[in-house]
Amino acid sequence: MERSSVKVYTTFLLLSALFYGCYKADRLNDFEKHVAIPGYTWNYAFYPSFEVNITDTSARYNIYVTIRHTNDYPFSNLWLLITSNYSGTKPKTQRVELPLADREGRWLGSGIDNIYDQRIPIQQNARFDKPGIYHFSFEQNMRVDNLPHVMSVGLRIEKITP
Repeated sequence: MERSSVKVYTTFLLLSALFYGCYKADRLNDFEKHVAIPGYTWNYAFYPSFEVNITDTSARYNIYVTIRHTNDYPFSNLWLLITSNYSGTKPKTQRVELPLADREGRWLGSGIDNIYDQRIPIQQNARFDKPGIYHFSFEQNMRVDNLPHVMSVGLRIEKITP
């Protein structure tokens, strides 16, 4: 390689690393955690839970549920009871429907082989009143005690950047 080509290539690599570093630093404000469902069968008594440390109460956040299921999942949706609370406060529970397939039965989200992943918004532009640890738990609220072919469920909280 010529000297000028090496210089251009080196400059490109340094700028790429700089931009990637800036992107990663910003993404550190996000929270994402997944909980594996034992045996890929979500028993009604299994409550995946999450603890999120919120430090910036002036920011707004988008909150998502992430779900991974197989092609053999027997329903087109998933009903969840999502309970959230801040230390020392009364828990709040909301029932949420997560659509997993369209009207024609095609799975939504992205799929590889027979596994599908989805990130479904449950609250946009949310605000947390106090800094500290917030607790979230998910309860499957379908009409079966053992919900088959659910591989994992997760929570993602993204800080909205202006």
